[in-house]
Amino acid sequence: MDKKRETTTLSVHRCRFVDYAPSAITALAYPPLPLPSVKGKKKTTAGKQPLKFALLAVGHANGNIDICEWMGADRETQSSQAWVVRKTLPGPYPSKVDSLAFVIRHPDDFGPDDVPTQSDLRLFSCGGGSELIEWDLERGCIRRTISSQGGSIWSVAANPSSSSLALGCEDGTVRILSVAHDTLTHLRHFDRVKCRMLSIAWGPPVPRQSRARIPTQQNAADSSDDDDDEEEWTDSWLVTGGSDSSLRKWDFATGRVIERMGVDKVRGERTLVWTVGVLGDGTIISGDSLGMVKFWDSRTCTQLYTFQAHGADVLCMTISPEGRAVYTAGVDQKTVQFSLVKTSSTEKGPLSSHWTQACSRRMHSHDIRALAIWPPYTPLPPSYKRQFSIDVAPVLASGGLDMSVVLTPAALPTSTIVKVTNPLNTSTEATFEDAYHRKLSYVSKGAVRVARSARLVSCAREAGLSIWRIEKKPEGEIESLEKQPDIELEPEETGSFAGGWEKVLEMDLNVHSNITAHEISDDGRWLAVSDLYESKLFSLRSDGQIDLKRIKDFPAILDAQIPASSVHASSTGAAAFQFTPDSSRLVISTAMSSYVLVIDLTGEKPRVLRRFDQHRLQDSILHDRVIKGRAFSSRASKVNGHAAVNGDGDVDMAGVDADSPPPSPPPAQQSDESEQNEEEDSDDEDVASTAAIVSVDQIAVSTDGQWLATSDNHARTHIFNLDLISHHCILPSFRRAAQALAFDPMHPSVLLLAFPDNTIQIFDVETRQFPVWGKELAASLPKRFTYAHDPVLGVAFDLPPCFPPPPPPPLR
Repeated sequence: MDKKRETTTLSVHRCRFVDYAPSAITALAYPPLPLPSVKGKKKTTAGKQPLKFALLAVGHANGNIDICEWMGADRETQSSQAWVVRKTLPGPYPSKVDSLAFVIRHPDDFGPDDVPTQSDLRLFSCGGGSELIEWDLERGCIRRTISSQGGSIWSVAANPSSSSLALGCEDGTVRILSVAHDTLTHLRHFDRVKCRMLSIAWGPPVPRQSRARIPTQQNAADSSDDDDDEEEWTDSWLVTGGSDSSLRKWDFATGRVIERMGVDKVRGERTLVWTVGVLGDGTIISGDSLGMVKFWDSRTCTQLYTFQAHGADVLCMTISPEGRAVYTAGVDQKTVQFSLVKTSSTEKGPLSSHWTQACSRRMHSHDIRALAIWPPYTPLPPSYKRQFSIDVAPVLASGGLDMSVVLTPAALPTSTIVKVTNPLNTSTEATFEDAYHRKLSYVSKGAVRVARSARLVSCAREAGLSIWRIEKKPEGEIESLEKQPDIELEPEETGSFAGGWEKVLEMDLNVHSNITAHEISDDGRWLAVSDLYESKLFSLRSDGQIDLKRIKDFPAILDAQIPASSVHASSTGAAAFQFTPDSSRLVISTAMSSYVLVIDLTGEKPRVLRRFDQHRLQDSILHDRVIKGRAFSSRASKVNGHAAVNGDGDVDMAGVDADSPPPSPPPAQQSDESEQNEEEDSDDEDVASTAAIVSVDQIAVSTDGQWLATSDNHARTHIFNLDLISHHCILPSFRRAAQALAFDPMHPSVLLLAFPDNTIQIFDVETRQFPVWGKELAASLPKRFTYAHDPVLGVAFDLPPCFPPPPPPPLR
């Protein structure tokens, strides 16, 4: 950088008036690990190499669920950004999330060390009502619901084999649902007792052998299949915590109470057992409203240890991956660690071990509602106990009313044989007691929007939206500041400019889910808002206050352009909006169907100019190369004897002249041909079976209005030409999906892609190349930036003072 370059002054307005309020965290969940083979035949590498890091689901009090992905490479053990929110499942309005549970869709397809990915998982949630919700993680919507048939659901737990869910209900029953083979049905319910089932946990599964099938052909393959079918686990018992000062151990086979365990009471008041857990040796752990943490013997159902660990209710608990530590937290904001300590042999007896309260930390400023740990703990009999890599620390996640997920390395002090890696890269220490913790950012991407020319700021909530106007500085003040550039004025000293903002609009919307996207045009004349099921468009007119007029037939206009689907409900909801700089067009990416719609706003009513479906195309293979989002057409022309891919030119990685795209036909002819081909494609298309399931959540338009870039969660970025209203090219897919897209205002063909691991790529859309200077810049980013703990949320370019405002839109 040239040190002699003149410095420029940038005005920053701290918008403290924006009433953006993040939602409290009420639930956390990591996916389970598959159960090991009963006979130990499957090859295992447990303890030799660290497991991959899986998804993290974060449930909020407003009903939204964030799906976070680990930003490190597949086998990397450290990542500065850790888990980053990549998708938000919008909850029904109004709703909340009290419990989350992952199960593996087809657990028999996994080895004991395989970590399930998003497509392998099913996510269930409940929010204080009687409905259990299963989510479609790919589409980001509700897949199905089922009634508990027992009133409000207080607790949910999945069994270790991912075949059943246990619900603790308001009416005092435990109801078992079958989720085997991707189903969701009621299986049975246990005897009723006179209390609420506030918490629930499964006991260790028992290995058993099912009846062997009678082989029809005596060959090695059949006998091998029979052996695999014989390996099964069966559930033996459950434990529940109730609202009547007691725990109950249930026999899974009979559905009856085996034993009742009573906790302490104060002045005859009932004690609430908010959380329970079970270890592999059968030890039961409970946390209650008196702040007591108790350990119980499951065979005799007697109390082993009691700790007055908390000053108020214990709300949540998690167990370390190998079962040698327990973490509890609750209303008193403390996270307490209990450790299993070995005692040396004495004359009275051989080597033994006992539980002790090891340490506590205060990492939150309000109540802690949820705890989770990766790798997760599976209560298995001692002979099948999992072994994990000892040189990588587990990660403890906690969340509560202070709205931030706190991550902490949680290695045990006894892990001193080798150097233990801190996966969060926060410090060299990796033990729970000594390591530095870090908070994940709670900033919701897209909650606040700015109309630059109109000087408007908008902020969306779950079902409402507010708009403020920022007043211009008085001319006299600007002149005085120019004459005295070295004097820094405090906000209170600016006199007439103090408080230079006013709220001009406050609106509450009739929505079925929380708002997913909103956008305000640069000239302040258009406002687009959407939930998961419907997009709304408003015309704004400013006369001091803003007059609002809804374009009522806008959903019908969109619905006419979106083909019906047998897979999901009809929806005009949007995943993202973007207005062109002159505010004459609106670009929408539909939430469930993944179409990109270009809408003209200059006529009497909005009109869809083109529907693009490039993001819906499945990956194809061409000459042993995976082409992201490409489809082969039977009508495609052939180039050098090979079929052209999707009729569009791929990105030229060597040079512009190496393989230049064919000349484009005149716009009128091209639009006629595209409309004809689109009609033929829509007639032939089987929407339910051929479409890829993606979320197009990033949209950017160049400052001259010519180029449109869209990116989805499968790391595919498409470029469109808005002058010709046609597809231009597709970029090579990267390891991660882009977190933000932006065009350079001084060079409108230069596109910058920012990724959540704080790396960037620069692409020239006109030449379809990654310029050399862009590659050098991407490779020379300072480590202070790439190793920053907070991921990139957005991209903005520094506009020069002489940057011209966008041309005014045509009069309507």
